[in-house]
Amino acid sequence: MADPYSVLGVARTASDNDIRKAFRKLAKKHHPDLNPGDKAAEAKFKEISQANEILSDAEKRRRFDAGEIDATGQEMPPRGFYRDHAGGFGGAKYERSGGEEAFVDMGDIFSDMFGRARGGRAGPGGFSFRPGGDGFDMGGMPVTYSLRVPFLVAARGGKQRVNLPDGKTLDIDVPEGTTDGQTLRLKGQGMPGAKGGPAGDAYVEIHVDPHAFFEPRDNDIHVELPVTPTEAVLGGRIRVPTIGGAVMLAVPAGSNTGTSLRLKGRGLLDRKSGQHGDQYVKLKVVMPEAPDDALKEFLEKWEAGRAYDPRKSMEQFT
Repeated sequence: MADPYSVLGVARTASDNDIRKAFRKLAKKHHPDLNPGDKAAEAKFKEISQANEILSDAEKRRRFDAGEIDATGQEMPPRGFYRDHAGGFGGAKYERSGGEEAFVDMGDIFSDMFGRARGGRAGPGGFSFRPGGDGFDMGGMPVTYSLRVPFLVAARGGKQRVNLPDGKTLDIDVPEGTTDGQTLRLKGQGMPGAKGGPAGDAYVEIHVDPHAFFEPRDNDIHVELPVTPTEAVLGGRIRVPTIGGAVMLAVPAGSNTGTSLRLKGRGLLDRKSGQHGDQYVKLKVVMPEAPDDALKEFLEKWEAGRAYDPRKSMEQFT
């Protein structure tokens, strides 16, 4: 994959805000929802999403700049530490987090993962020893996966399929309100245990793809909604998309670009509180692409004799 800075078109000194703006601009241009059937746009969207995943995460960006991970987020060639050589199920590497080894105290790890069931006595390191048996029962090691899911699947909940390195597939129930970076635990879906020991668990880190126009902020959703001049001036009821489907919204008469309206309870589910956030709708007045003669004539008559200057407030800054 190309350098993520080049993919997003930003300098290596770019601020977090610069990166966010560059990504959103490219995402809106290449999002599959806006380019149905365009394989090139789909591939480009995946590329910019991967670049943003690296640069929008402070720790991943630091590690990439330091040469510790590559542009896909994978570890760079090992530096002699045995865990850098070790592999999980299907060749999956042990992961690090926060610049530290994810599996530090192997005694604790073995204690958690190697069998204590079946009436065995826990030996050193957490092995389960069966007196008079044929040795140790060792539970399977955990494995980690990374899964990209569409925004609406994460918001609404649904099933996603993971293709495993050994060719098998795993269907995952993505809970409603899943957030970017959240890790799901799949009990017993890791490496198989030895001598009848229990299988390890699988941990799936979720990465949520951005949406074409829904922008999540905590549990609220923000969307910019185009309206006609007539709808803004005269008001009326219009259809508004939400993650739960379209709803009707009352636009007050005399609205303008920048007017913000709230749809209570139409945001994302907060899994801790069980409550939904709100959706904020920011209006954007949009003129017809080619105004007809009647509209031109009306505006010429309306403008005559009026001292209307929408840029007057800018004069104090010049």
